[in-house]
Amino acid sequence: MRLALIGALAAVFLAPAVHAGETLDRVTSTKVLKVATNAGWPPQSYLDDSNQLVGFDIDVANEIAKRLGVAAEFDTPEWGVMTGGRWGGRWDVAVGSITPTKPRSEVLDFAAVYYYTPYVFAVHSDSTLTDPKELNGKRIGVETATTSEEYVNRSLVIDAPGVPPVEYWLEPGEVKTYADSMLPFDDLRLGDGVRVDAVISGEQTVLGAIKNGYPIKVLPGDYAFQEPLAIVADKGDAEWTAKVGETIAAMKADGTLSALTTKWYGKDYSE
Repeated sequence: MRLALIGALAAVFLAPAVHAGETLDRVTSTKVLKVATNAGWPPQSYLDDSNQLVGFDIDVANEIAKRLGVAAEFDTPEWGVMTGGRWGGRWDVAVGSITPTKPRSEVLDFAAVYYYTPYVFAVHSDSTLTDPKELNGKRIGVETATTSEEYVNRSLVIDAPGVPPVEYWLEPGEVKTYADSMLPFDDLRLGDGVRVDAVISGEQTVLGAIKNGYPIKVLPGDYAFQEPLAIVADKGDAEWTAKVGETIAAMKADGTLSALTTKWYGKDYSE
């Protein structure tokens, strides 16, 4: 079923080629795959103690490059720039856990879904809240320009076949936005209700923060929403987008994506 979704996404989001094959020709000739990603989003992608980029997205990007017979070269632009399209050749692909949404589909091609993220509600370990519904009227922290922010503002529309509409019930008292994925957790760790009452983020990110010693916990109950994450190319080169999609489909079929999600998250999020 998920393989079918990958194929459907590649078909749905492909734009008419402006210069068909131009990107593939450049990558093949230079032997370099220029990858846009994040620098501070563990465990997806972050700088380790040796100042080297590591993480799930980094492993995925390196595997794509390997299968293309080239080397990955990473850049870490601002999120809004990476997801804004019109890259002008600065990057060949973005491997940054990007959700396919309608506004993004106007400027980007989504080559393939490569894993899924359920979004959860995190609170301080001292919090007495036991149900997400108790967050109505509370201060909620989210990273800006993300699906978390769109969710709390009731504007999230995931543009992918087979994904059910988002159900909105949360009515926060205040939404606090942050420029980085971990900054909301830095405020949350200061204490229950000190700066925020809860943070909405991907389950993988929340569990990673807990593993790294943050005094937080996941509220039990239903997910806020579940999103597919896609490999992204700039709009206009259908042949390149199809090639990347084929590569991701092969990685899913042979178990590589299952192994990589399990390596970084302790759980298979590829299905």
